[in-house]
Amino acid sequence: MTPVLRARTGVLPSRSSQRGIALVLALWLTVLLTVIASGFAFSMRSEAVAARNAISSAQARELADGAVERAVYEMSRPKLPETWAPDGRAHLWAEGGAQVMVIAVDETSKIDLNSANEALLKGLMANVGGLDDAAAARVVDAVIDWRDADDLKRPNGAEEADYRAAGLKYGPANAPFESVSEFGRVLGVTPELVTRVTPSLTVYSRQAGINPTTASRDVLLALPASTPETVDRYLQTRTDAMDARLPVPFFPPAQGFGVGAIAVWRIHAEVAMPDGVTFAREAVVRPAPDPRRPLIVLAWLDGARAPVPPPEPAGGTSVNTPNYAR
Repeated sequence: MTPVLRARTGVLPSRSSQRGIALVLALWLTVLLTVIASGFAFSMRSEAVAARNAISSAQARELADGAVERAVYEMSRPKLPETWAPDGRAHLWAEGGAQVMVIAVDETSKIDLNSANEALLKGLMANVGGLDDAAAARVVDAVIDWRDADDLKRPNGAEEADYRAAGLKYGPANAPFESVSEFGRVLGVTPELVTRVTPSLTVYSRQAGINPTTASRDVLLALPASTPETVDRYLQTRTDAMDARLPVPFFPPAQGFGVGAIAVWRIHAEVAMPDGVTFAREAVVRPAPDPRRPLIVLAWLDGARAPVPPPEPAGGTSVNTPNYAR
């Protein structure tokens, strides 16, 4: 073999080397296609799961809305032993594989921002909100300055000039609170105070006092003469009476602050679907005598989940739920 041929033979790759390069390229192409296919499959699976969740969420929403309507119907029936009452008891049933829970209380279980007695508001700010007496008095006066129609400043209150001095671009409404969330705009009210006391507030009862037979622990603690010990004893007595289907006794510290139940109901409906999707509806409604409009909706909100009582045998049974309404 000539030197030229030997030289050429030395630089040309063998057929086995060419086959090896082709194999590596084929493997890389296979890996690439596998990654693309896996990504596509994962994307399709995610979209399918999202679609199922959307459908399940829509079903849970409709079931919760229907549960609110059922609660209104049950509480509007003639007063018989099995008739539902807005007393904070939980009603549970299964529907289409979903678990449904409804809790209803009358709105006098809360303290009305627009109508409440000043002592009741101050008790809430101090005993539940954690403010000292001076700070609680300032907040209460600022609340009243917000809701009254005049520009006269209460001793510890706040009017337009005070809001401007605090660097705020708004002043008091000089009108009733339209919603509980408006409380957070009152001068001197902190986010921490909002978190602590707003679950005990309403703008729908229009009552100066509260109904102690359905009020929560925090609302009862707002009563000037109450203590944690007396409240806890009363809550246990109230629970025992409800369990025995007996009349709920009156809470002595509520003397002078107590009012009866009114036909304005706060209804919490919660649905848990078989696939784990949940939805909660919070509604405040008032029945009306007009047959063309038998129900007036005052609030219709997506609600937070309530503590779920342990399940009982099927059949629409009722159980106590001390954490939500008491």
